[in-house]
Amino acid sequence: MELKCGAIRPTKEFDSSFIPGMVLVPSEPMVSRGGTPATVRATVVQASTVFYDTSTTLDKAERLLAEAASYGSQLVVFPEAFVGGYPRGSNFGVIIGNRSPKGREEFRKYHASAIDVPGPEVDRLATMAGKYKVYLVMGVIERDGYTLYCTLLFFDPQGGYLGKHGKIMPTALERVIWGFGDGSTIPVFDTPIGKIGAAICWENRMPLLRTAMYAKGVEIYCAPTADARDVWQASMTHIALEGGCFVLSANQFCCRKDYPPPPEYVFMEAEDDLNPESVVCAGGAVSSFPHQEPSWQVLTMMEKHSSLQI
Repeated sequence: MELKCGAIRPTKEFDSSFIPGMVLVPSEPMVSRGGTPATVRATVVQASTVFYDTSTTLDKAERLLAEAASYGSQLVVFPEAFVGGYPRGSNFGVIIGNRSPKGREEFRKYHASAIDVPGPEVDRLATMAGKYKVYLVMGVIERDGYTLYCTLLFFDPQGGYLGKHGKIMPTALERVIWGFGDGSTIPVFDTPIGKIGAAICWENRMPLLRTAMYAKGVEIYCAPTADARDVWQASMTHIALEGGCFVLSANQFCCRKDYPPPPEYVFMEAEDDLNPESVVCAGGAVSSFPHQEPSWQVLTMMEKHSSLQI
């Protein structure tokens, strides 16, 4: 089945098709207003962190980048907090008026898994982007002294570090472990494949942040997230239509085995399923294009990544 749409504001337009093993409705390459075909292949990664092991997580990232590059991808988008980890289900021993010793130890390990920006892990990610000749959007946990931030890092195919975006408003209990971004890093990078920007998870539901990105002319809007619910697709579709931009969202796909076993790591929910194969986060890759039906992929069997043409 083919879908076609007319002229729209961005100059980079998408012909979308997933790699083998994924399902997506393909469309013909569209033509920009200037009459020049503009096709970009992008990969949206759905994969889990190796918890409390940053070096191995970076090894995993490189394997995924190599695979994405083998499909000819020019842009690769990783999930929120891929390096450092999204501590889903943990409360870090915090209740009103009390913090437990076990929770403090858990935070110590989490803090140790975060990375400095700039730092050696940033250098390694830049080297990967250069090695595989891709633009890279990577979710990390940034360490600045004793404070952690949920951050996105941007890299170019020449192995250069372009800059970062710090999550302005952590969601709910995230505010216990992550600091607040100050709004000074809301970049949109003008690149040969289009103007690339990003917002993290529920930041995408902050109208003024979106407006700031639209004002900078964002064309490829990246939205790494930790939200695997169906309603997330509605937000991504709305942003594509509202901003006249192409939206790529990546979420981690995690099973219980991807987290440390209890008692080292215990989910808040009493029904914590200790089956190693039980799905903790079902992933979810969204690719929403202006005036075109979105694609929504939730993985419930294994981690994959999605490759599409922009």
